[in-house]
Amino acid sequence: MSLGAASEALALADVPAEPPAPWARQALAGAIGNVLEWYDFAVYGFFAAIFGKNFFPAGSAVISLAAAFGVFAAAFIMRPIGGALFGHIGDRLGRKTALLTSAGLMTAATVAIGFLPTFAQIGVMAPLLLIVMRMLQGLAVGGEFSTSIVFLVEGADPRRRGLLGSLASMGASSGILLGSGVGAFESWLLSQAQLESWGWRLPFLAGSVLGGSAFILRRVLSNDEPPQPVRHRLPLVEALSSDWRDILRGGIACASFATSIYLITVYLVTMMQQVDGLPASRALEINTVCLLVAVTATPCFGMLSDRVGRKPVLMASVIGTILLSWPLFWLLLRHDVFSILFAQIVFALLIGAWAGPMEATLVELYRGRTRCTALSLSYNLAFALLGGTAPIVAVYLVSEEHANFGPAFYLMGTALISLIGLLTIPDRTGQPLR
Repeated sequence: MSLGAASEALALADVPAEPPAPWARQALAGAIGNVLEWYDFAVYGFFAAIFGKNFFPAGSAVISLAAAFGVFAAAFIMRPIGGALFGHIGDRLGRKTALLTSAGLMTAATVAIGFLPTFAQIGVMAPLLLIVMRMLQGLAVGGEFSTSIVFLVEGADPRRRGLLGSLASMGASSGILLGSGVGAFESWLLSQAQLESWGWRLPFLAGSVLGGSAFILRRVLSNDEPPQPVRHRLPLVEALSSDWRDILRGGIACASFATSIYLITVYLVTMMQQVDGLPASRALEINTVCLLVAVTATPCFGMLSDRVGRKPVLMASVIGTILLSWPLFWLLLRHDVFSILFAQIVFALLIGAWAGPMEATLVELYRGRTRCTALSLSYNLAFALLGGTAPIVAVYLVSEEHANFGPAFYLMGTALISLIGLLTIPDRTGQPLR
């Protein structure tokens, strides 16, 4: 074999040159950033009504809220760009480098939101600055979550890929749970006037503590990676030319998860206040309980997928969403706290059944050379198109079309799309990574 042929063969190798880090250390290093990033990202959704008043004043509360959720959606537009950027860094410079960079960017943008002046102080520059900071958050999240999935699953024992991969979603749900808990605590501790005046800033400023902790832990806990193989083409170009079919399959399969997680965990907090008439503190308390259920259920379903396969668990989640969304929304609209709590717990279990196996499913779908980039594109495109827009679509359906069951039918439609995508994806549970 010639020297050139030997170099090319080495460049194509996907097998790591060093053993992976011990699974517990790998799990903590991979998942810790998701707690930070999804806490920061979700806190905005929980205080959307306050952001509407402070940054988008209008004659109609609905218009202000829609504008605030519009900024929520704008951050998701950046997720595919962030996925491509950090996927490139992960495939070229290493997974660890991408994770450290995304954590630093998210921390800086979040703390900046905590210091932003409002519309009453600087006029139209306030919402413009808010949009810029939210877009930087979207850029960071687009790279963080998908890269952490690859980092966790590639370093896992094949018998534990579902469990280890599910820790990325568990970290994300924990971050959303933490944000909801902070919101509930502030709503209990402060008056509405205090929340609207200065209380909304505190959760964003607290993000600096989480960000610093995540950065330090990742540097200390994660092992140095072997050098990445030399490539003659950009990872993005190679992924789009060679893996576009799998990117399309993965994106379609993620449709239900992208819609449900933000419609259920973010929008329903607003719906419970505006439609059911619950106080903000009670709505956030219910949401916090349901997020705790999702956090607990996610690794359980990930572990189950290691035993019975990924597709049976994922199919159960999307079919359950198709069949149960309408009756669960019927319970949500009964203005009864226990009915609302029960409905949200069932939705949380459906989300957990999806979040548990999906990470390993996506990593097992893509080739090692372009895995970060391809996974980031499929995952983040689904979330940009359907996840970020879910709350504003729900606001429109309920407030403008007076279709209280509109969000339920929207969930059912995206679950049907995911079902079609899942049918095209092979189940590679326990098989060697490509």
